[in-house]
Amino acid sequence: MFSQRPEVSDRRLVNQMFATIYLPNFFLQAAIRHQPELHANPVALIEEQERKPVIIQLNDTAEKAGIRKGMTPSQALARSLLVVIKVRARAQEKSIQEILLHYAFTFSPFVESTAPGVCTIQFMDYRDLSPKLERVIDQLAKCEITAQAAIAPTPDTSFLAAHLARPVLQIENAKEFLAPLPIETLATFSPGLW
Repeated sequence: MFSQRPEVSDRRLVNQMFATIYLPNFFLQAAIRHQPELHANPVALIEEQERKPVIIQLNDTAEKAGIRKGMTPSQALARSLLVVIKVRARAQEKSIQEILLHYAFTFSPFVESTAPGVCTIQFMDYRDLSPKLERVIDQLAKCEITAQAAIAPTPDTSFLAAHLARPVLQIENAKEFLAPLPIETLATFSPGLW
């Protein structure tokens, strides 16, 4: 990942900012991207290559029906006969990630494909970033991709804020943003960071 703390002696790095564009339920989005009729139904996603497939992502409708991650397809069907069980669509995942990166590179040449459905962008000039990110979110929506984004002084803070953005959130002071968040929130959104 990018360096988190610029050296004060290097004045050109002091003004840097980071943005994270995050695609919630990335694997599920890829699996049902061209099936808008499913968006109102409970939908759960499994990894079919596992010995015992379990649900890895689900939409809000499925969650409201009592379906949870880690359930087997039969357990999900016991909660709701309307649930649609989908398998990961790796070709679509790759396509969506490429679209995400395409739009990220319209901002800056400093882009990192951070994780599936996540990219981090480094900026030296961060004027008017929020409106620019909102336009990208709109462009992704036209491609049938749901996204949210955040801007912050560090890449980790922008990553956490992107999970809370609706659709864009700009953080000027990382400490003030992080202080009121419950530790459970931090662990949920960034299990690899702690």
